[in-house]
Amino acid sequence: MDLTLIATHFSDITWVLFALFFGLVVTFISLPPMVGYLIAGFVLSAMGLQGGETLNAVAEIGVTILLFSIGLKLNIKDLFRTEIWAVSVIHMLLTTVIFGALIFAMSFSALQEFIGLSVTESALIAFALSFSSTVFAVKTLEESGEMSSLHGKIAIGILIMQDLFAVIFLTVTSGKVPSYWAVLLLLLIPLRPVLIMLLKKVGHGELLILSGMLLALGGAALFDFTGVKADLGALLIGVLLAGNEKSDELAKSLLAFKEIFLVAFFLSVGFNGVPSVMATVIAIVLAIVMLGKAYLFFKLFTRFKLRARTSFLTSLSLSNYSEFGLIVGFIGVSNGWMSGEWLVIIAVALSITFTMSSLANTKAHSLYAKYELNLHKSESIERLTDDKPIDAKDAQVLIFGMGRVGTGAYDTLVEQYGDSLLGVDFDQLAVDRNIKEKRNVILGDATDYDFWARLKPGAVKLIILDMPNVKEALAALEMIKLNKYEASVAATVKHNDCMNILKESGVDIVFNIYSEAGSGFANHVIESIDQK
Repeated sequence: MDLTLIATHFSDITWVLFALFFGLVVTFISLPPMVGYLIAGFVLSAMGLQGGETLNAVAEIGVTILLFSIGLKLNIKDLFRTEIWAVSVIHMLLTTVIFGALIFAMSFSALQEFIGLSVTESALIAFALSFSSTVFAVKTLEESGEMSSLHGKIAIGILIMQDLFAVIFLTVTSGKVPSYWAVLLLLLIPLRPVLIMLLKKVGHGELLILSGMLLALGGAALFDFTGVKADLGALLIGVLLAGNEKSDELAKSLLAFKEIFLVAFFLSVGFNGVPSVMATVIAIVLAIVMLGKAYLFFKLFTRFKLRARTSFLTSLSLSNYSEFGLIVGFIGVSNGWMSGEWLVIIAVALSITFTMSSLANTKAHSLYAKYELNLHKSESIERLTDDKPIDAKDAQVLIFGMGRVGTGAYDTLVEQYGDSLLGVDFDQLAVDRNIKEKRNVILGDATDYDFWARLKPGAVKLIILDMPNVKEALAALEMIKLNKYEASVAATVKHNDCMNILKESGVDIVFNIYSEAGSGFANHVIESIDQK
């Protein structure tokens, strides 16, 4: 084995060890590993080590795959919702103006970092601080299983709008204009059926993953070649493929690779330099000021007819500074519009807000429960259609997942419970099919916090969870506990080791669909033979 390459890039290997160590340490105090990666970056920087070409390349790949994955899950119509585009524009304008005014006012102080700041420099710093982190929010929402919730969708919509603002800024400041070749990118639209057909042909294994990597990185390179930002290209290629079952499968297949590559991104944040004592103090103050940014999000969301709960959870997802802020700051430094020390200050403030936001999002639902009465005072009288309470009527049994197992359970229980039986599925096609077959089924997701909060349980006696994996079943179980359901809970699993996990978590009845199906099949065969 040739170790020359490894020896040449030893510093790039070192960060893997540090990332693992600090990522493991922070998990012992209930913080997500990403906080450990940030700390590792600052420690390595303090030791005089640099990120290296490999780290930067891996970080860029991670962000590219992340944006591609977001596109795969994005419904472009969501961006045209008033509570998304209007809040995005208003919040960015207000944040830039308010933060800019405060920073410029500090230019009259005796602090070295602020002396001589012009209105333009102050506005640029404020603009950099107006962004929220796409990487952080998506990672947090995925880990909590809330990507499909209403507040998750709104948060992602806001972030994509911010990303578009960043792309516009980068295009204007770079002085580059997309080439004439960019017009040919429109030809990708009629190619959509062909690309989807190819994804279906590659199956479900490593070829699907390779295809996804090629589409993400190749799409980014194609857009970059035509003078359009590569990251935007990855996002738009994902959007092009969104809206079918294969795109969902592809997003899940790329998840592990995306997680690994993003380790490099969080590490690279810490490599921006070691801050001075005063720079650290300023960063801490900016982190505290970020709470005002989150509060502004909350007030705007409630003004646009979202419930206090939805507004609160969405605001928490956006309660941080962004990696795009670093990019804006880097451009400012490169063009001589601001001092290099401000780039370090923004990086430190970003890291602090990541830690603050991690802690807050971990306890998001308990925080809401604690301050619920005060938060409700900000609600508007009107509600958006998809944020109104759902009446479960007099349902005594809820079945989540109306696939083959769910419909089989429904058809068996309907004889006993009749109209008091309610099926729930997150797939509109499945809901429509079941309604057509005369079943009482509504659209919903058992892992969606908003759905459970809007549901009026009535006299529910039994909840059946036919979920695709244990993680989603556990998320649904947590919702059941938070909303104080006293019903018995039954769940299906595919592996025996998952049975103990669910039982220890409080599930009353666990059913292994494979072993039980085999047992049922054998009994059916024996009965058929005996009848002969």
